Amino acid sequence: MENSTQLFILRHAETALNRQGILQGSSIDADLNEYGHRQSLAFYEHYQHIEFDLVVTSALKRTHQTVAPFLEKGIDWHVTPDINEISWGENEGKPTDARWKVIWEEVRDHWNAGNLHARMPGGESAAELNARLERFLDWLKGRDERHILICTHGRSLRGLISLMKGVSLAEMEGNPHTNTGCYVAQLQEERFHFLAENSTDHLSRLLE
Repeated sequence: MENSTQLFILRHAETALNRQGILQGSSIDADLNEYGHRQSLAFYEHYQHIEFDLVVTSALKRTHQTVAPFLEKGIDWHVTPDINEISWGENEGKPTDARWKVIWEEVRDHWNAGNLHARMPGGESAAELNARLERFLDWLKGRDERHILICTHGRSLRGLISLMKGVSLAEMEGNPHTNTGCYVAQLQEERFHFLAENSTDHLSRLLE
């Protein structure tokens, strides 16, 4: 496509807290674990042939570490908290146990029904997440680079992909995510056309 930008949007690689089922959210700035670094390298080896003009990450270091092999090539790097993970409030740093599940399912049901102002105790609402993701998309549409790599987080990725598809965050549960799962989209005339969704082809030869 002429005058278009290709976007590669991935969730960060695995952290020890991911493996343990501990909520991270926006306040827990965890490092990748050993397997996460292997995922990061597998992603790089699969996509290193693409001439990225820009790398965009959240302000949290698990995204920085995920795309570190690309940054080491000297590619321009933009950091923005607009694509930080959602804040889970009082539950951050705690396990996703039965108590969490009850609270989460109630909030999720509100979101699915279109009430985006619901939130976990002390956390961020989907409406607040929506506002910063909209701001990020407005910024993104103004870029003139042709290949952009974006590394974000699970819930933020779900929301971002929904907005790119032109639907409400009430539908974000329909956008799956995996550690280093990659969405590929073409941006042309301010419209997004998806070429791949949550692709994990790069992990096919990676052993646990």
